[in-house]
Amino acid sequence: MAIVESSTKVELGGTRGGPDVPTLRQDRWWLQPVVTVSILTAFVIYSTWAAFQNKNYFVGGRGIHELISPFYSPCVSNQCVPGSGTGFAVHTWAWMSPALLILIFPLGFRMTCYYYRRSYYRAFWWSPPACAVADGHSSYSGETKFPLIIQNVHRYFFYFGLVFNTLLTYDAIRSFHMNGGGWGLSVGGLVLGVNASLLWLYSLSCHACRHLCGGQVKSFKAHPIRYKFWKFLTPLNAQHMKFAWVSLFFVAFTDVYVRLVASGAWTDFKLF
Repeated sequence: MAIVESSTKVELGGTRGGPDVPTLRQDRWWLQPVVTVSILTAFVIYSTWAAFQNKNYFVGGRGIHELISPFYSPCVSNQCVPGSGTGFAVHTWAWMSPALLILIFPLGFRMTCYYYRRSYYRAFWWSPPACAVADGHSSYSGETKFPLIIQNVHRYFFYFGLVFNTLLTYDAIRSFHMNGGGWGLSVGGLVLGVNASLLWLYSLSCHACRHLCGGQVKSFKAHPIRYKFWKFLTPLNAQHMKFAWVSLFFVAFTDVYVRLVASGAWTDFKLF
């Protein structure tokens, strides 16, 4: 049998991607980084503004449900409005908002989060901004140098996050009780409850949480309890991105809701 050899000449048309041509993509690859920058910038601006307001963060009084903004809980400053304190206080200057004492922990947890790092590295630093798009930097050192090496403290912020989730859960339960006696549920209590639930889902779906339960285990057979936790957290971990965004939106919404009720612009309607 004779073997016929053939060849096809291939020519590459146009200029290939490289330093002079950041990408050959024709779609709107830039849209996602723009959206990410817009949302995160808006959240930082709002949370900074809210933290320095130092007012309208607590709703309390006889016969109504108590509500406190997650930006100000736990209120441990000696400048806290009456009824919002925790029983012990840290001395602060009169101008200093109580939120400035605690926001470093939940914000630190989010800023060092693996998912958020990926998002703002791409959106703000273009490292890289999207798949098949050239990196905006000529060199890459990973997270081995200052300041990015600080990202390694994420697991410790995770532990603080669990403490704050517990406190916010207590705030939600506290909102069911009315000063002067009686229990019930208001729209504000529902908002606080949903906020606490979303923050728990965000924390439990965290990669650090999953590693805490299943990391460095050579045999799950020898650790059945850790295996059950790992099996429970794995599906949550797959939804970590969704929980990260939804909880971010809702924690800001919760502060807005409490602020409107505390300022008298909105009534916290009782459901039952």
